[in-house]
Amino acid sequence: MRISLWITLFAASAMALAGCSSSSEPKKDQPAADASAAQKEAPAPQKQEAPASFQVHAPATFNVTFDTTKGPVVVEAHRDWAPIGADHFYELVKSGYFDGCRFFRVVPNFIVQFGIAGDPAATRKWKEPALADDPVLRHNLRGTLVYATAGANTRTTQLFINLVDNTRSLDPQGFAPFATITSGMDAVDTIYAGYGEAPQQPLIESQGNAYLQPQFPKLDFIRKATIQ
Repeated sequence: MRISLWITLFAASAMALAGCSSSSEPKKDQPAADASAAQKEAPAPQKQEAPASFQVHAPATFNVTFDTTKGPVVVEAHRDWAPIGADHFYELVKSGYFDGCRFFRVVPNFIVQFGIAGDPAATRKWKEPALADDPVLRHNLRGTLVYATAGANTRTTQLFINLVDNTRSLDPQGFAPFATITSGMDAVDTIYAGYGEAPQQPLIESQGNAYLQPQFPKLDFIRKATIQ
C-alpha cells in the first residue's frame, strides 16, 4: 500500500467500489442555475417487482444500448465471461431498472460508477439477495463493464465502466468483467465528472433522484437501457 502514491490512490478507489462512503458528510455542491438541470430531468422510472430468485438465463452474447445524456453507448455482454453477473444484468435491463440511473461517481483515469435506481423502492427490491462471485476470466481493460462489490459474494446492482486499463489493480481483487463497450466509449469519456465522489450512496439509495436532481443537477444519466 505504501510502495507508491499511485498504488495508494488506486487501492483507495478500489475499496470505494464497494459502495462505502466517507464517515463525514462532504460539502454539497450548489445546483447550477442553468438550462442543464432542466435538460437532464430523467423520466420517472417504473417500479418493478423483483423476482423470487435469480433464474433468468441470458443469451450467450447480447447487446444492450444505453441511451444516455451524452449519447448512445452500446455494451456487448458475454455470458461465458461471468455467467452469474451476465444473467443478472440481462434481468435488470429487461425490468427497466437502469432507466433514469445517474452516473453518480466518476474517478478520472479510473472508473465511472452507476446502478442505484432513481426510485428508492426499486433499489430496495433488487438489493437482495446478493450474487455469488464469478471467477475473473477477463481483464479489467478500458471499456469493460463490471459489478462493484463490498467484498466476496456481495454483488447487487451497482456497476462501473473501466476508463483505463485497471488490470493490475482490480483483477487481483476479484472484479470480474462480463461485458465490454463496443460503441460510445467517447460518450463515456465525457460523462460529467465535476462532482467527483461527493454524492452519498446511502442517500441515493434512500431518496433516489429526489436527492440527486436538486443537489447534483449536472450528473449525466441513462434515459433508457434496451436489449437489442
